[in-house]
Amino acid sequence: MAPPGTATVPADQERVALAEIELCGELIIAASAADGERLSADRIDEVLRVAAERAVRGR
Repeated sequence: MAPPGTATVPADQERVALAEIELCGELIIAASAADGERLSADRIDEVLRVAAERAVRGR
């Protein structure tokens, strides 16, 4: 339990932060495995599962 007066992060914000950290890690792994200097926009979308998320949301 946090001491009185200590700000705590709501669970939703924690989940968002952890998801962002996971995605950053996936981008770092993809970048380290890439042949070129940079990841293409298409590869970044693939790593971040942009197309899959759009499909789930019906866009």
